[in-house]
Amino acid sequence: MKKLSDSEWLVMEVLWRKDYFVLGDIVEALQEKTHWSRNTVHTYLTRMEKKGLVFIDRKHEPHQYSYLISRDDCSKREREELLNKVYQGAVGDLVVAFLKESKITPEEKERLNKILDEMEV
Repeated sequence: MKKLSDSEWLVMEVLWRKDYFVLGDIVEALQEKTHWSRNTVHTYLTRMEKKGLVFIDRKHEPHQYSYLISRDDCSKREREELLNKVYQGAVGDLVVAFLKESKITPEEKERLNKILDEMEV
């Protein structure tokens, strides 16, 4: 699976909300962030279908659009790419960089400690 473009992420974020949508609902959901026309959204969806990201059910009128790739799969791909591209696969370096640059709550710290304690290294 190829990396999703920013625009594809926006479309997928809508599709991941439920099992299927009709075009008008997708256009409406994207309108505030993108101001894309109906034709633009349709073009993205048909291109994403060719990439294997979206399923278009043409048996129904209006056509129904749904995702083929889960959010978890896409997120995993993004994490792997960042890890390998920026940190040469060093998970610890990635985690340390995020922790140095971000504030975490005591609850998040406790959760991280628990995960680290449970890991088999």
